[in-house]
Amino acid sequence: MSASSILVAGLAGFLLSAASTGPLGRLATRWGLTDRPGGYKLHARPVPYLGGIAIMLGTVLPMIFLGLPDRTITVVICAAVAVSLLGLIDDVKPLSPFIRLGVESVVAAGVMLSGVRVPVTGGWLDAPLTVLWIVVITNSFNLLDNLDGALGAITTTGAALLAATAFAESHYAVGLLLTTLCFASLGFLPHNWAPAKVFMGDSGSLFIGFVLACSTAVLATDRATDGVIASLLLPTFVATVDTGIVMLSRVRDGRPLLMGGTDHLSHRLYWLGLSVRLTAVALAGIAAISGALGLVMTLHVTSPLITTVVAIGMAILLIGLLQKARSLEPGRSRKPPISISERR
Repeated sequence: MSASSILVAGLAGFLLSAASTGPLGRLATRWGLTDRPGGYKLHARPVPYLGGIAIMLGTVLPMIFLGLPDRTITVVICAAVAVSLLGLIDDVKPLSPFIRLGVESVVAAGVMLSGVRVPVTGGWLDAPLTVLWIVVITNSFNLLDNLDGALGAITTTGAALLAATAFAESHYAVGLLLTTLCFASLGFLPHNWAPAKVFMGDSGSLFIGFVLACSTAVLATDRATDGVIASLLLPTFVATVDTGIVMLSRVRDGRPLLMGGTDHLSHRLYWLGLSVRLTAVALAGIAAISGALGLVMTLHVTSPLITTVVAIGMAILLIGLLQKARSLEPGRSRKPPISISERR
């Protein structure tokens, strides 16, 4: 695979996403597909969805045009499109969590049956663990989409470094898919930067989470056991930490785990004093640091064991430290921004 074809695919993904986001947003407004203020949602006006469809098209169409490179990536792309359509249905009419998880589990099982295994135990248990990993990380990225520009920025930086990791390991098909995802997210980002004109919705956040979860699983399939945890955690670090922060705080407070709220990583950084835009930049920076750590491990600059210890330590430290921001409620110390929205 030549560098020129990779560049062409990335540029095509950027242009497709950038050019289609605006029209799709206007179409969403015409059809009434908007995220309206209310409840825990703190944006002041309805914001149209369908930006996620632009990201999906910018990622998938260049891959199809260049020719799907192998069976595994073909399965991943088909499954990711199915998950994106599931998210679109959920944007139009909210689905039961059981229906969503059921469909996600089925398509994740399809990816697993195509030959993707996360070698955690080395036995039969790796198959269900792979499915569980894909489903959990997909939804972790979905929950991370709660602040203007945040998930788009995280995806742009995280997918770029994970693509570099894939190319370094000669997984060219995975690298190409991540390249198109990176540039498609970059094309969408100006429309979603605070104050957002368009939201990606579940169709985008589920698609992004699924592609990144499957990509990390594919790259981990051939790894030695001592590097598996780091290779899974580092590319998904922000989403994993965000989920850990929310779950721990809600368990401590005795609140329902799936209740909506403004207690995510992005919200806590905002209440600690960062602006909405700086919060998005900070999250993208964390994704860049963790992704770079995964890349240097792949290049054998650091040992898998040391990298794993550092990755787990960083995650535990952030989850613990940011619990201290839990008492900073909207309206108590700062005026709520119009661009922070609620996710479960």
